Amino acid sequence: MTTNTPIHEVVREHYAERIKNNASCCSDSDCCGTDSKLYSTDLLATLPEGESVVSYGCGDPITLASLEPGQTVLDLGSGAGLDCFFAAKKVGETGRVIGVDMTPEMIERAQSSAQRLNIQNVEFRQGYLEDLPVDSNSVDVIISNCVINLAPDKSKVFAEAFRVLKPGAKLAVSDIVTDGPLPDPIKKSLSAWAGCVAGAVEAKDYIRTMEAVGFTNVSIVPVFFDKETVDSAISGMKDVIELKTAARDDIYKAVYSAKITAYKPA
Repeated sequence: MTTNTPIHEVVREHYAERIKNNASCCSDSDCCGTDSKLYSTDLLATLPEGESVVSYGCGDPITLASLEPGQTVLDLGSGAGLDCFFAAKKVGETGRVIGVDMTPEMIERAQSSAQRLNIQNVEFRQGYLEDLPVDSNSVDVIISNCVINLAPDKSKVFAEAFRVLKPGAKLAVSDIVTDGPLPDPIKKSLSAWAGCVAGAVEAKDYIRTMEAVGFTNVSIVPVFFDKETVDSAISGMKDVIELKTAARDDIYKAVYSAKITAYKPA
């Protein structure tokens, strides 16, 4: 049983407020770029008519996952459901998509959208990534979009991901990692956690944590942020806004989005 932590609570409140205001996380206080830049034109064309592109991510795990008809897909931190809807289209009527999120407002929005769009092969469950409400050895592909960095105990997240995947199955996520350490004021900032920055770990530690629970063939391909994007990610964080220029430069150099894949051994 996962115990709620101050980090969980701050993150939940942050994203509950965003969805209440019909905003994506791509604002003056968050980590990702504009919605239209995250996905290819071809993928956006598969979005059901009437559904807006509200993304809380930092990349495109759908393309990375190379989904196939009939697969069972699990989205870690499914938010308002956008990636689940993309995945549902890819796996077709014989496939199944499960979205898990800890924020009730997100689950409510995603369920409402699925019903409105008449998407039958997707369901949303409230829960923590550290304690997934999903059966063991039941999932063909795990996706996630800028969420694992928000979890305070990433080893538990990866252990749970490993548990629910079928032997030989794939994990394909977009996430924030770092190349080098972050300044202490950032690491101690709860608002920086909610903004996808403070919880990011070094890429080598990300790989080490995944391998420790059993994942193999772990690959991290950088997709570097520009200075303006990173600056917008910390500009609204009141407890770190006074960072000296040198500290900000460390963040510019360290933080980046990445395409991450790994496999559960067959």
